[in-house]
Amino acid sequence: MFTSIASVSISGRLDAKLRAIVAAGFDGVELVENDLLTYDGTARDVGRMIRELGLTCTAFQRVNDFEGMEGAARAHNFSLIERKLDAMEQVGTDLLIVGSNSSIATSGDRQRIVADFHELAERVHARGMRIGYEALAWGRYIFDHREAWAVVKEVSHPALGLVLGSFHSLVRNIPIESLPDIDPARIFLVHLADAPVIQMDFRSWSRHFRYLPGQGELDLEAYVAALRARGYNGIWSLEVFNDRYRASAAATTAVDGMRSLRYIEDQVARRLLLAKGSGRPPRVQCHGIEFIEFAANDNEVEPLGNMFEALGFTRTGQHRSKRVSRWSQQGINLLINNEPASFARAYADVHGASVCAIGVRVEDVRAAMERAQALQISSFSQPVGPGELQIPAARGVGESLLYFIRDGEEQHVWKNDFLAVSDPVAGGRGVGLTRIDYVTQTMEYEAMLSWLLYYLSLFAVSKTAQVEIDDPFGLVYSQAVESTDRAFRIVLNSSSTPQTLSSRFLHGFMGAGVQHLALQTDDIFKTARLLKERGARTLPIPANYYEDLQARFDLDSALIERLAANDILYERDGRGEYFQLFTRAFAKRFFFEIVQRRSYQSYGASNAAIRIAAQSRYRSDSQN
Repeated sequence: MFTSIASVSISGRLDAKLRAIVAAGFDGVELVENDLLTYDGTARDVGRMIRELGLTCTAFQRVNDFEGMEGAARAHNFSLIERKLDAMEQVGTDLLIVGSNSSIATSGDRQRIVADFHELAERVHARGMRIGYEALAWGRYIFDHREAWAVVKEVSHPALGLVLGSFHSLVRNIPIESLPDIDPARIFLVHLADAPVIQMDFRSWSRHFRYLPGQGELDLEAYVAALRARGYNGIWSLEVFNDRYRASAAATTAVDGMRSLRYIEDQVARRLLLAKGSGRPPRVQCHGIEFIEFAANDNEVEPLGNMFEALGFTRTGQHRSKRVSRWSQQGINLLINNEPASFARAYADVHGASVCAIGVRVEDVRAAMERAQALQISSFSQPVGPGELQIPAARGVGESLLYFIRDGEEQHVWKNDFLAVSDPVAGGRGVGLTRIDYVTQTMEYEAMLSWLLYYLSLFAVSKTAQVEIDDPFGLVYSQAVESTDRAFRIVLNSSSTPQTLSSRFLHGFMGAGVQHLALQTDDIFKTARLLKERGARTLPIPANYYEDLQARFDLDSALIERLAANDILYERDGRGEYFQLFTRAFAKRFFFEIVQRRSYQSYGASNAAIRIAAQSRYRSDSQN
């Protein structure tokens, strides 16, 4: 795959953009004219800089409102294009992209359009250049790649070809099945962009909501697969822009862009059953979360341990050489790391007691690390004692860690590196918690798409639809990624409003991180009773909620009374029921959710506003 990205897709100065593009591993760059006009140097300087960095200038963007014009407007267009061709010659690129005309002054007369492109093709051909015609979704008469292809065929000139844009075709619902009708030799370049499916005019949609492949809801996989199957093997160029990317660092967007291309390439190779695949290890098969590691300073180890005890956990192990304790309850392992001069201690110094690492069970640890390296995800290692295991790790959200443990060998870690201080079943069944259901990570609004792509490209997961949650002080955006068997689930939250609970977490936590952990039980009423007996502090829910709940779901009065007596939230859909109980937050940083699922597979989004409002009432409390 020859990879390219339009310079408009990245924020900053042109020279910084180009350095970020080459560092991310792209083969080429599409130069957008405004980047050339605003650069403090000549077109030759820009061309020299591109070549010295080892990039190819794949195209020059773009000419708009060209075809079908009359009189002075037509003459002006040809004069303008000649100046653009001069600049292209100096830069060192031969492909000029022309977008379909959206002006009210254009004519839809096919013969006039064909004549205009024939004359233009003759002119550029004389200069050894080419024209790529792209149907824009908001084109006045031509907004369908089938119509653009018909024009290219009718002109029948070697200097005129087609530029395909996934955004323009897919938001217009142009059938993907029409792509094989196009001669791949006449496709000069393919623009790739994803997007959410929303109701908006096409131009605004394009300017504010173009995403990288995998981040939106368009069927990019089928689109790319159709072109690959037809034999297209040319330039794949990202053309994305939205308000989040404009606020992101050039290096971040460039790396994300390359991840998205590798992700879509892998997916298409798998879909088409290509013998060689992409040459990279496949996405990581994760079979669950083996442990959650908390970093804590000296003053917070004891209160954190007390919280774990109140939740039914028993201290079952102590690391052989480090100040790391293991707390267990059935299939759940929590660690408290207070080792001096360690990653965890440094993490606690910045964030306070908090989740610093997640250990996941995977099929192939080496392949997982190779996959992470191919995606430019940094690895992590630190000294271990004699005979202790070095568990491979990759950097994750907020500079936390993801440890990879081979599925089926997790007990070897506990027996090798930890000394038993009590029988793992000594505490009985605790309060009935059985497994980690999901982890919620909160991040800056501008970074949410980046972390969504991180999980999609690294792990064999799918994404759920994004939902909007009403916080008393604004909207919170939430989206989950989950493995097929749902043994591995991560929920991503962000907000663009500074006073929401999510934003306050970021401010108080000094960055992105784990805001809450959901733990499963098979009997939430029994668990609630045992939590009370242990003195666990749970979140009070207003009585008004339960009155409305009875009206909405027509629940039995006895059930409503049990729910209200235990501050349990309830939701159901066409498949099942969901019960939720929340703890008060530890030092306003993180909290736990206790869940019981009865064939329900979502995340209780309708109750999130109730939970957030309840938490907001305790903002002044030092323990929330």
